[in-house]
Amino acid sequence: MNTLFDKIWDRHVVQVVKDGPTQLYIDRLYCHEVTTPQAFDGMRARGLKCFRPQQIYCMPDHNTPTHDQDKPIADPVSKAQVDALARNAAEFGLTHYGMMSKDNGIIHVVGPEKGLSLPGMTIVCGDSHTSTHGAMGAVAFGIGTSEVEMVMASQCILQQKPKSMRISINGTLGKGVTAKDVALYLMAQITTSGATGYFVEYAGEVVRNLSMEGRLTLCNLSIEMGARGGMIAPDETTFNYIKGREFAPKGEEWDKAVAYWKTLKSGEDAVFDKELTFDAADIEPRITYGTNPGMGIGITEAIPDLGDRSLKALDYMGFKPGQKLLGTKVDYVFLGACTNGRIEDFRAFASLVKGRKKADDVVAWLVPGSWAVDKQIREEGLDKILAEAGFEIRQPGCSACLAMNDDKIPAGKLSVSTSNRNFEGRQGPGARTVLASPLTAAAVAVTGVITDPRELL
Repeated sequence: MNTLFDKIWDRHVVQVVKDGPTQLYIDRLYCHEVTTPQAFDGMRARGLKCFRPQQIYCMPDHNTPTHDQDKPIADPVSKAQVDALARNAAEFGLTHYGMMSKDNGIIHVVGPEKGLSLPGMTIVCGDSHTSTHGAMGAVAFGIGTSEVEMVMASQCILQQKPKSMRISINGTLGKGVTAKDVALYLMAQITTSGATGYFVEYAGEVVRNLSMEGRLTLCNLSIEMGARGGMIAPDETTFNYIKGREFAPKGEEWDKAVAYWKTLKSGEDAVFDKELTFDAADIEPRITYGTNPGMGIGITEAIPDLGDRSLKALDYMGFKPGQKLLGTKVDYVFLGACTNGRIEDFRAFASLVKGRKKADDVVAWLVPGSWAVDKQIREEGLDKILAEAGFEIRQPGCSACLAMNDDKIPAGKLSVSTSNRNFEGRQGPGARTVLASPLTAAAVAVTGVITDPRELL
């Protein structure tokens, strides 16, 4: 096989159960407040301690409000979950980055930016978008609550080994086309179940030329194709991103680490269970029109007629086959999430709105993925550019990606969102969501309608 995935997987195998799963060693467990309470209760009930507490990091993100974080959380359910995580982390001796801590943010943004997610690691979290960390050259995937408890107790997990798929994207991306557009294009091509059962390695000229932030976005969305996870071989872009970060190796350890990381690539003779190749020339800025991330089109295209398969989705969204979405009035714009809440996303958004003004009838929520991103926004003066254009920056958290905090899109309203899912009710009961890149979101925010960002670049 000799794929990148095989190399990391095989190095972490503790034992293989005959006719059963593999016992896999886990380097890093991330815990947020939603999927861990039952896992901690299970540990407590069995009188267990965490086997390797130094490898477990906790932070609230889903339920955190994006305003007044210095005050008690008003919603009782959100408050209970956030408080429970703090208590559990203290009781079990785990590192906890609480609200208002400079280290807090969305767990899938904080892990890479602190140098906690490193090449060659196995990384798990009770959250499907753990696939994000695969951009670092790691095997990273989401797990269930009982599996979280298993890792807490043993630092291992029982898993069936997935099949391998390589997706190569060749050529050069056109003007205004981002990693988010690439991911939305791939989903439309292979569908939201096209990678089910596979671990995807992304390759090709386009992927090699992506920034670290772009790679994190692409791997984040692997799960939306049904994949178990997505990954990219580490290279100089990866090493330059990691160097000097808080938990990155230092001195001689750094040199040793990089020497090992350079071996983490699929061999010339690597055999994948499936190979797909795409051309960058076929990708323009993308938007979704339906109620799963695979129901997407190029921004200049018309909604396809898929017959009965799309009727329910189009009825919910208020769209029709053959309709073009350019010029459609939008109520809300959301920039953020573990998909697009990084510094590069804010730079892109600011570059397009600079010298322009926010559309009067658009509500815009700009939410950094972490306090570190917030700090960088201010250090680079992006906050001033955004303020002059009529935008304000909220406090870090998952925000309007999912309806678990105050940032809910009202029923019937249309939102253009840089997040990862557009399911019915995902952003609030009855909310209608169009997924897009930060550049497209910025174009919408200043025009008030769905707009091709290339017209404003």
